[in-house]
Amino acid sequence: MSFATPPKLSRAQVAEFQKEVDAIRNEAMSRVGQADVDHMRRMIHICRGSEVAGRALLHFGVGPLSWAAGVMALANAKILDNMEIGHNVMHGQYDWTGDPALNSQSFEWDIACDGEAWRHSHNVVHHTYTNILGKDRDLGYSLLRLTDEQRWKPRHWLQPFANLGLALGFQYGIGSHDLELGRYKHGAISREVFKPRLDAFLGKIKRQWLKDYLLFPALAMWSAPRVLAGNFAANLTRNLWTYTVIFCGHFTEGVAIYREEDTRNETRGDWYIRQITGSSNLEGGRLFHIMTGHLSHQIEHHLFPDMPSHRYVEVAPKIQALCQRYGLHYNTGSLFSQFATVMKRIFVHTLPPRALSPV
Repeated sequence: MSFATPPKLSRAQVAEFQKEVDAIRNEAMSRVGQADVDHMRRMIHICRGSEVAGRALLHFGVGPLSWAAGVMALANAKILDNMEIGHNVMHGQYDWTGDPALNSQSFEWDIACDGEAWRHSHNVVHHTYTNILGKDRDLGYSLLRLTDEQRWKPRHWLQPFANLGLALGFQYGIGSHDLELGRYKHGAISREVFKPRLDAFLGKIKRQWLKDYLLFPALAMWSAPRVLAGNFAANLTRNLWTYTVIFCGHFTEGVAIYREEDTRNETRGDWYIRQITGSSNLEGGRLFHIMTGHLSHQIEHHLFPDMPSHRYVEVAPKIQALCQRYGLHYNTGSLFSQFATVMKRIFVHTLPPRALSPV
């Protein structure tokens, strides 16, 4: 992962590229309608049914098989709630319906991350400053060093362990994102600004813990340990899955990093190019795409964050063909191959630059 090499496109070509991407978007959005609402409502129905089944198996089942089935059903519900439903609804993909249940500004998800904080840190900051070093806090999550252009510090020797901790507790990493702890520590954010953010973060954690680790185990009475362990395992499964999908969409080999000066006077066409070169896709079938929240099409999501996500499957081949015509790298691969490059990058940048220099 290195600073982006400006594409060898003239300003006229960038403008024409912008028009062609806009045309792909407009064509897809012109067909948005009842089928999209039906898809999302079906996902919500499946999510709720899976949660009920999972909690019933944990509460009333007997033996390890029913416990494992309950964990998987509950984890499935949490993944759907976070990825295919919450993430996409909170992007405003369904605001046009006027349905309060699909309103981006009021939706709250089953995760230790306050919805309002996420809408700012993700929708506003990340999607505006995608892969701009020093601006996009998603770049390494203020924890990991992922490029030589990031200054190496002694704490990076522990980067593999920090990465493992982030993966295991990924919901807390996302939830703490908008706190901007580093800026607060150095005085760039006042206590008056920081305190409400911290209260919202801790308040959401409290509600989640009360629900999963107190209320439901208490309702199970003598099965409380079984339910407590099952809820913990379901949350852990969701954390590891979302971590894997999101890291594979942002930190694979070949994903470009930008400096702030690279994006001065950026046009919409330049922004499109930055989204494409700063993202990567995952290949798979329909069920796989649903379970990733269609973030397996991270390139298309970064281009069209407010497009109903299940339409990324149909626009992706058009974007890929367009990139091929303009000589732009379209980064795609299997989950295994993409994740392998993510892990390689994390371990390589654990080392100080001089350790990587040839003798």
